[in-house]
Amino acid sequence: MKSIIHMDLDTFFVSCERLMDSKLNNKPVLIGGTSDRGVVAACSYEARRFGIHSAMPMRMAKQLCPEAIILRGNAGIYSKFSDSVTDIIKEEVPIYEKTSIDEFYADLTGMDRFFGTYKFSTELRDKIIKETGLPISFGLSINKTVSKIATGEAKPNNKIQVVSGTEIPFLAPLSVKKIPMVGDKTYRQLCNLGVKRIRTIQEMPIEVMDRTFGKNGRVIWKKANGIDNSPVVQYQERKSISTERTFDKDTIDTNKLKGILTAMAENLVFQLRRGNKVTACVTVKIRYSDFQTYTLQKRIPYSASDHVILPIVEDLFKQLYNRRMLVRLIGVRYSHLVEGGHQISLFEDDKVINLYQAMDQIRDKYGDRAVMRASGMGAKTISRFNPFNGEPPPLLPNRRA
Repeated sequence: MKSIIHMDLDTFFVSCERLMDSKLNNKPVLIGGTSDRGVVAACSYEARRFGIHSAMPMRMAKQLCPEAIILRGNAGIYSKFSDSVTDIIKEEVPIYEKTSIDEFYADLTGMDRFFGTYKFSTELRDKIIKETGLPISFGLSINKTVSKIATGEAKPNNKIQVVSGTEIPFLAPLSVKKIPMVGDKTYRQLCNLGVKRIRTIQEMPIEVMDRTFGKNGRVIWKKANGIDNSPVVQYQERKSISTERTFDKDTIDTNKLKGILTAMAENLVFQLRRGNKVTACVTVKIRYSDFQTYTLQKRIPYSASDHVILPIVEDLFKQLYNRRMLVRLIGVRYSHLVEGGHQISLFEDDKVINLYQAMDQIRDKYGDRAVMRASGMGAKTISRFNPFNGEPPPLLPNRRA
């Protein structure tokens, strides 16, 4: 029998801020874009009592809770706290999966022969709290779905074990919105059908869910019944992502060079967002026809935004390209990657976020080149891969352009 633990750091961004400033304790705290056009990236439980939630426009949040303390947030600091928790988990468990900056799964199967998994999980949680000062909740069950839902029920700063065989009665009274992958749209559809509690889905034939929601309906039905065979995938942190182009014929055409560089840089930024990553270092590389190779890099605040990164790539290229010789190869590299790009990007204005989300949805549906800058349309060999799920890099090194 499997034994899977799901751990989630409670109000993670807020908890980090409170560790650095105890005056924030027990007060409504909002983290995100500080202007009226910004959005809420995270909020304390005190703020949630006013109806505030993440992704809400900051303007609305201020109206709901005028006394709230608003902070811009610091992605780098949050990443360091996350790394501290990751290091503890890495030392203690045989297999773990880090799904975001503040969320983890671990496979404890077999450990109960020597050490009760619930006791082990409790001691692991206690160690994290003691060594980092961060509140964390966990759910323990036979699979990832039930454990994740259990963690949600355990919060704030608590723990729940769902004993094998009790998954269905545990899930039955809960809202269907508790099921992972049931978003606002699916929730409204289920409510329109009169389905508000998981029990109702459990009592429905799977064929009904299949006819109504297609393939996703079958998945939802299985999750509602506590069925989930997905494994814990061992976490391997990727520290950089890069691509480069070797030309069939060395060129001095600056428009061509800038166009291909733009296409590569833009696609890599999209891959960062797709992989829920942000970068803190941008590098541009040039190799001339005499094989002399030069690189130039720049440290930046953590970002996965086109309007932040692309101008830096262009500026680095201008500084590098000073020999007025034929160019054999150009490349782009983003390094010092950390998890949590989607959450961290919420610090930006909502119009920017909406634009990137719309662009990324089109790319996911129609291909990576479905939306791109006109200046990058000259690049012809951009392929569709996600570098953060074990597949090859999206732009294979030394592909001919």
